[in-house]
Amino acid sequence: MSDYTGKFITLEGIEGVGKTTNRNYIRSLLEQAGKPCVETREPGGTALGEALREMLLEHKHEGMSSDAELLMMFAARAEHLQKIILPALEDGNNVLCDRFTEATYAYQGGGRGINDSRIAELETWVQGDLRPDLTIILDAPVETGRERAGRRSAPDRIEQEQNDFFERVRHTYLQLANHYPHRITVVDASVEIEQVQDQIYHVMKQHGIVD
Repeated sequence: MSDYTGKFITLEGIEGVGKTTNRNYIRSLLEQAGKPCVETREPGGTALGEALREMLLEHKHEGMSSDAELLMMFAARAEHLQKIILPALEDGNNVLCDRFTEATYAYQGGGRGINDSRIAELETWVQGDLRPDLTIILDAPVETGRERAGRRSAPDRIEQEQNDFFERVRHTYLQLANHYPHRITVVDASVEIEQVQDQIYHVMKQHGIVD
């Protein structure tokens, strides 16, 4: 957890679980509580991060090595922390981020098969002791998420992976929640949006972020 007065909140999950819709809902909860936030995303958030995001997701880089993918994720994250996240927290702001390092453990670790210890070394190097105060994992069956995502847009380089890849990603997310229950919470995203957001509200309240 961070030592800042503002809260560092991250939103995670496989494709199609409603991260954008629920990120907007979380921002509205914070604003209604008089706690405006800096909203950002990974990979991205900075000019360099967005350029790396494009390289990571576009199809012309099919066959990218898993190590290159991992290192690009952390390169984007290092810039993101220094330019956006840490300055916002130091100014007492809340930060709401669409994906963070849990996504790296899930996608590059669980999905690609990179050993957790290698990811942990990069996590410590780039982040030091900084971890999110609260991570909400929106969880739904892979088939449900992929069906929803398919209605939204054409799949990018990572989204086009097969179901077994996303089953590993989902399993890793759930393992992370089991290992770090004090800061990672799973929300059932397979139900109606009102029920999803009711769960999110109660999680935010339990963590003292909203009243």
